[in-house]
This record gives sequence, C-alpha cells and structure tokens, in this order.
Amino acid sequence: MSTATYTVKGMTCGHCVSSVKEEVGGVAGVTAVEVDLASGLLTVDSDGPVDAAEIVAAVEEAGYEVVER
Repeated sequence: MSTATYTVKGMTCGHCVSSVKEEVGGVAGVTAVEVDLASGLLTVDSDGPVDAAEIVAAVEEAGYEVVER
C-alpha cells in the first residue's frame, strides 16, 4: 500500500471536494481518497505506486490545480 499527498488549489465548497474525490478515485490503483477543503490537502491511498501525472490529470479534469511543491 502506498500513500501520497498533494495540495489542490481552487476548491471553495463541498461540491469541489466531491468532484476531486470522484475524479481521483477513478484512477487505476487508487483505493481511497481524502480531501480537506480548508487546507486543500489531497491524500491518495493506492495498492501500489500510482503515477503522479495521473493524479494531477484527474484533479485538472475536476477543474482544479495541483500546487507543485
């Protein structure tokens, strides 16, 4: 099992959180997604390594941006 965290910019409400969770949850290998609206923190659990580019693409598909750290 693997866990990765990202910071998402642009979320302002519960609907935003739901959109990000839905898109990221659809990435192959992802087993759980948690999103904290206040901090913008996105935590992704997976059953193995998941390409960060796939997570970023899923967040962008939901209409938001991952802040590069």
